[in-house]
Amino acid sequence: MKQIVLVGASGHGKVVADIAKLNGYDKIVFLDDNDKVNSCSGYPVAGKVCEYLNYDCDFFVSIGNAGIREKLMRQLSQADKNIPVLIHPNAVIAENTKIGYGTVIMAGAVINPDTVIGTGCIVNTCASADHDCVVGDYAHISVGAHICGTVRVGKGSWIGAGATVSNNINITDDCFIGAGAVIVKNIEEQGVYIGVPAHRI
Repeated sequence: MKQIVLVGASGHGKVVADIAKLNGYDKIVFLDDNDKVNSCSGYPVAGKVCEYLNYDCDFFVSIGNAGIREKLMRQLSQADKNIPVLIHPNAVIAENTKIGYGTVIMAGAVINPDTVIGTGCIVNTCASADHDCVVGDYAHISVGAHICGTVRVGKGSWIGAGATVSNNINITDDCFIGAGAVIVKNIEEQGVYIGVPAHRI
């Protein structure tokens, strides 16, 4: 039996659970600190997050918040827990890409050649990263967002749903790019960016 514990019973967790099942996990349980949540997408919430030491199996942090995801992944790594990469079978991944542990690649996503996706990232449904991109640890490329060739996305940054990042752009760490925004120049200052072309607010 192939078991995985998902940390975080949420909407994001439901999608991760589905991908885990498609990756061959036949026993899936959640850990979550919300006492009101007993199950998630039909899978049991077996206990609190602090109970992870009771399990000897694979783990995956299914929490959207980058800071919390990083904190929990560090705890699991220090406890020598195995954290896999989860890739939906309908994602398109070029052979010479690199993907860090704890990253999830969702249905319809495309990652093109010589792209590096960091640790603990989310490449969401129908998102894409073209050739020679570097996506920093714990970054999130949201649903339908597209980063063009030779883009660098900083650690913990969030590229909003439907946003587009033009070629050869650098985005600093911990930035939030709003839904539908279009990035046409480097972003060197942390903050929230919206609009077409995007501007800081």
